[in-house]
Amino acid sequence: MPKISDKQREGRRQQILEAALACFAEDGFHQTGMADIVKRSGLSHGAVYLYFQSKDDLIEALADDRHRREAVLNSVAQGSGDPIEGLHALVRVYAQWLTDPAGEARRRVGIHGWAEALRNRRVRSSVVEGIDMPRALIVALVERGQHDGLIKRDLGAEAIARMLIAIFQGFVLQKSWGEDFDVAACMAAVDGVIDGLRTTRPDVKRRTRT
Repeated sequence: MPKISDKQREGRRQQILEAALACFAEDGFHQTGMADIVKRSGLSHGAVYLYFQSKDDLIEALADDRHRREAVLNSVAQGSGDPIEGLHALVRVYAQWLTDPAGEARRRVGIHGWAEALRNRRVRSSVVEGIDMPRALIVALVERGQHDGLIKRDLGAEAIARMLIAIFQGFVLQKSWGEDFDVAACMAAVDGVIDGLRTTRPDVKRRTRT
């Protein structure tokens, strides 16, 4: 077999992943066979199996790819000096991702992954890992805001993080179902929820004196 460069090797890998993404988005995990992915990729069976031995390998690789993409989105919020503004920045970048037509297939496959996580421990671990990343970021932002007296301290940072994640998961479901809703208006409502986490001015002054 002729040698190929690292760039060509990565190109083939992405070619297979894009084929798997399209197949999974259209028919789900269980209705898609490796033969379907091979056909969609335009490569030989041997070439595909050289990179991925099973559908589970492909599902996990797609999840890892999504995690890397989300890490880039999350970095926007990490770069904010104001933790509340960091939460607002997170809302904005996820709103852009939610309205990006190019992300439709990835959103659909993500939902299939949530369902598959109920029966497949390997997929569940990958799904939980993907949720842990933004959860940890939000917790860190909230705890920093509470430490600085900007966010109410009687609310749990973990609870706030899971609430915001649940809201976005719900939007992903509605978008993938084809629901016609105003994303900008919904994001404005989420911004209102975040602003409601702010401490009142008297509370801030009281904490400053203590």
